[in-house]
Amino acid sequence: MKFLKKNAFFILAMAFLAVLYLFPSVKLKLKDLFFPIAAIENAITLNDEDYDIQLKGINVPDTNLKSLKGNKLILLNFWGTWCPPCREEWPTIEKLYLARKDKIDFVLIAMQDKEEDVIAFMKKNNYTAPVYIAESPITSHVLPKVFPTTFLLDKNGRILLKEDGSKDWNSKSTNDFIDNVTQ
Repeated sequence: MKFLKKNAFFILAMAFLAVLYLFPSVKLKLKDLFFPIAAIENAITLNDEDYDIQLKGINVPDTNLKSLKGNKLILLNFWGTWCPPCREEWPTIEKLYLARKDKIDFVLIAMQDKEEDVIAFMKKNNYTAPVYIAESPITSHVLPKVFPTTFLLDKNGRILLKEDGSKDWNSKSTNDFIDNVTQ
């Protein structure tokens, strides 16, 4: 009993860390709760060269990213089937896609992946969000350093949001943010 009293904080901290490790969705909820999407300040704008990415469609027709500029918001996500955090956030991206495809163009670029692996991943999970493989170089302004990396771009190419790492893309704060910038 004396041991428990002396080490109660340590035991609770270890239990908390174990829950975060064993249940990644808890980590995402806490991240969203304590670190909500910040206001748009001093946003960086991508130029035409950054948008010039030829995309081979996996479950959609081929396109160039620049053809989407000026239409709607763009959710530009770099991911891979080999990446555990990427696979972790996919269900939330799919839910956001199903709810917001009228307001957002989704461009999910599979990186360092074989086309057949991407097709198998999409089919196995019944995902329908637009997936591409880049067929041209990606500029250093956009090329991710970690996976997943996601940008939310406005119609003019301004980066409204950049997220390095997984996120709950269907959270209330994300949906509220999208509502605010699309009004």
